[in-house]
Amino acid sequence: MRTLITLMALLLALAVWIVRPDVPWAAGESASGSGTVGTAASGGGHRIITVGEAAIGATTTLGGTVVPYREVSFAAQMPGRVEYIAGVEGDWFKKGVVLVALDEDDLLAKRRSAQAALATATANWRNARVQYTRQVYSGSSMASDNMGMDMPRMFDRVMTRPMSDMIGLDSPELTRRAQIYAQGTQIDQARYALTQAQAALQELEAKLRDTRSISPFAGVIVAKHIELGDTVQPGMPLLSFADTRHLQIKVDIPARLMPGVKKGMLIPAKLDVGGVEAETKVAQVFPMADPQRHTVTVKLDLAKGSPAGPGMYAEVMIPDVTTPVRSLPVIPKSAVSWRGSLPAVLIVTPGKEPELRMIRLGGFVETDSVSVLSGLQVGEQIYAEPPAGMIGGWDTQQGKDKEEEKPSPSF
Repeated sequence: MRTLITLMALLLALAVWIVRPDVPWAAGESASGSGTVGTAASGGGHRIITVGEAAIGATTTLGGTVVPYREVSFAAQMPGRVEYIAGVEGDWFKKGVVLVALDEDDLLAKRRSAQAALATATANWRNARVQYTRQVYSGSSMASDNMGMDMPRMFDRVMTRPMSDMIGLDSPELTRRAQIYAQGTQIDQARYALTQAQAALQELEAKLRDTRSISPFAGVIVAKHIELGDTVQPGMPLLSFADTRHLQIKVDIPARLMPGVKKGMLIPAKLDVGGVEAETKVAQVFPMADPQRHTVTVKLDLAKGSPAGPGMYAEVMIPDVTTPVRSLPVIPKSAVSWRGSLPAVLIVTPGKEPELRMIRLGGFVETDSVSVLSGLQVGEQIYAEPPAGMIGGWDTQQGKDKEEEKPSPSF
């Protein structure tokens, strides 16, 4: 009885295989699966997906340069000899650190002279105030002040001044006011001289500050143009300093593509470091186009920790709004195998061996998918993550045993 049941089960399985020879029982593939990048479990632990489609707009690939978020170039403001350099290219410094210092002996001597002139002007200003107070409360002195027993001064006040006023030769009150005004003018002149001495000292202090280049923010030295002991003149470059913790991509975009670029939008990019893809965010759009090249400069923020450095090359995929949108096959990036510089995918063919097919890739779709321009149709099934050994000539029915017996052709 048990033998009969077993025989009937074998006959039933044979009949199903004869009626449905297209079912890939040997490979263990699922007969269902459609839509956009759908997945279906497959035998042998390999995942099979169905190629989907998406509405893709045309993009234009432009070359850009990775630049620091902040960068400054120090130039000499004063002539002198380089006495101090904080470090070399690549050294990190905090904000407020002196990076370059020039010789300042001549300026220090001038500052001491200016300080002495300031002290003199201060003393003159104080003396003028005292003399003005004396003039207001005690009147003017005469040339005969020191001539015996104050008789000339008494005679002048009792006889000469009243008689001069009576006969119209002089006005003592007007004379007194003129003398007070003259003394007040001396106070103003002394105050102006004091202000001039203060300004001269401040000018020297500013020149002394210009002999030092101080880091305006935390960063690294990216270029050094001087050496210790060099003599520099105003305008000569000293070094370049940048904050490399935050990086951007600077790209010049043709004016016709600018309607598709808005501040804050995400744009895919490819770094020149092993072809790493990265998402960038439009951070700044310059308000004016270059009148010669008719391009607009745009800066895009890179995510923190991106494997890039200042000065590296990068490619940015700018959407082209002037081209109509079209539907293209979309596959995950993990399904693409590279044969040298040619991309390929492993096609699942029911009842047959997998087919390695060369394709032409388009732009990125989100962060983990890519569009296909040619070589693949919507609805075809491919391996999502083809193993390295799964190439043309691999027999899905016998697995690894047959792979060892039948060498795979190389591509």
